[in-house]
Amino acid sequence: MTWGIGGIPRPGVRPSAKPVLYLDIDGVLNPEAPSRPEEFTEHRIGRMTVRLSSRHAEWLAELRERYELVWASTWEEHANTYIGPLLGLPELPYVALSAYRYRPDDPRLPVTQLPRMRKWAPILRHADGRRFAWVDDVIPFRARRQAWPHRGIRLVPVAPADGLRRRHVDALLTWAGKGAERRQAGP
Repeated sequence: MTWGIGGIPRPGVRPSAKPVLYLDIDGVLNPEAPSRPEEFTEHRIGRMTVRLSSRHAEWLAELRERYELVWASTWEEHANTYIGPLLGLPELPYVALSAYRYRPDDPRLPVTQLPRMRKWAPILRHADGRRFAWVDDVIPFRARRQAWPHRGIRLVPVAPADGLRRRHVDALLTWAGKGAERRQAGP
């Protein structure tokens, strides 16, 4: 296995039918202050209010045709209980962020960056060498720098005010298609 980031296999070396798409919720599917609030419906979940859009549901259905969707959110397994059904999604796998314990061969980073980088190593471990895209409103510069040389990673930062937009979906669909073309063409 070719090593990539730290001791984690390089993304794209492990074949898979579809690339993985890691999805955050807050700031992505639940924007903070959407410019088109009429496109969103507010839902009460406990003491929280989340804004979700039927457009996001349509876009996620499109993305499911090309990607394996995985929650990469602090909602973890609760995303399947509260968010997925509102978007018409089946139960999805999720990255266990709160239970993750850093390993000696995880990507190196300063201790001061641990809070901002808390998703990076768990996502890399979950991907385990498969191609993946990650959509989040907080993708730290250090993660972007570590991902830059790897064709098997597509990072999609979104503005937390508006969240996921059609241009992000189009870029993801294009990227997934390019990977499929490369696999069909061979080495």
